[in-house]
Amino acid sequence: MMTIPEIERCLRQLRLSGVRDTLQTRVLQAQGANQPFLETFSLILQDELDRRQSRLIERRYQQSGLDEKLTLAEFDWAFNPKLPRQTCFQLHTLAFVAAGENAMLVGKPGTGKSHIAKAIAYQAILHSHKVQYLETDDFFHRHALNAPAQREARMRTIIDCDLLVLDDLFLARAIPDEAGAWLQTLIHQRYKLRRSVIVTSNRVVQDWGTYLRDNTMSTTILDRLMHHCHLLEFDGRSYRLKEAAEALARETKSN
Repeated sequence: MMTIPEIERCLRQLRLSGVRDTLQTRVLQAQGANQPFLETFSLILQDELDRRQSRLIERRYQQSGLDEKLTLAEFDWAFNPKLPRQTCFQLHTLAFVAAGENAMLVGKPGTGKSHIAKAIAYQAILHSHKVQYLETDDFFHRHALNAPAQREARMRTIIDCDLLVLDDLFLARAIPDEAGAWLQTLIHQRYKLRRSVIVTSNRVVQDWGTYLRDNTMSTTILDRLMHHCHLLEFDGRSYRLKEAAEALARETKSN
């Protein structure tokens, strides 16, 4: 019979780190509770599955482009009570991802569109979906600088993911000349694959043709985005201005 250190070496060779990390704890629990072997073994296997799932989630988060792990629970719904809260929570169930539907969050700056989009994206990662989050205007400019082979590989990753978030679309009025064509390709390819897109924008859809400098292209993009789409309008006061005012008040008080 192998000793615990020998078993741990075997587990390391088999790359069963979840089992190795909890083995001694499980052995002590089993001895103390006089647990049947199969019950103990099932717990040990679950430890390994949990560790692998945790690593998968972290890897997908790192690959997603998200810069923070946000939730809907920490969102201040009371500040703007007219926001489409119920629809946001419906999107958070991820049923729209399973159905290959889209969501467009459009409205005033600072009203929480990006927070909602990021929270839904992180929820999708927790449920083992592949997610790509893009700060859209920044992506357009960086993408333009890449070599053709890099652009093709990047586009394939974005097209193939389960959920794509295009955050702050048309934040800048001027976009690179090729950006409209890239956007049209992304939306068209994902539409054919029935893969979901979340778009947030401060710009009303009627003005998209102006920013793309092509009304036909704008119509084509919107036609595909808005087919099977949840349209959420965000109105109200700016959370960023609220936080800035609170920070200023604290600073003034401390002085």
